[in-house]
Amino acid sequence: MLTGGQLAGLIVAVFWAVLVTFVALTLLRLARLLGEAGEVVREIGDQAGPLMDEMARTVGRANEQLGRTDVITKQVAGVTQNVSAVTTVMTSVVGGPVVKAAAFSYGVRKALGGSAKGAEEDAAPAPAPRKRSGRRAGKGRGRSAGSGRRELQTRSDGKGRG
Repeated sequence: MLTGGQLAGLIVAVFWAVLVTFVALTLLRLARLLGEAGEVVREIGDQAGPLMDEMARTVGRANEQLGRTDVITKQVAGVTQNVSAVTTVMTSVVGGPVVKAAAFSYGVRKALGGSAKGAEEDAAPAPAPRKRSGRRAGKGRGRSAGSGRRELQTRSDGKGRG
């Protein structure tokens, strides 16, 4: 049979054999993983070139469109300035005479309408005075209740103070 030292040596040898097998399998799996990662990197590298070319074309087109937009914006600004100038000219050319004509027509209407309107106001009767009611109705003749100011009294014909 085996002695104690031989048995211990056998156990250590089996342990090392299992450990080496486990490490070898792990290294094989790691090698496969690294191989697949290398393939993925190669595929991405193969696709990156066309993607970069496509991106460069897209950026070029965007810059071209921005250039066109800049030109359009400058042209719109020019048109806006031209419209503003035309508006200013039209306002000064047409606005002055129109204002003068409006002022003249207003003056004519005032002159013609003023005499007729004054005659209408003389013919219109004045509104009837309000009657006071309540406790103070008869007190303080000619003064409003509590204010100390004189009220306007109407004549029998409806005009002015009496």
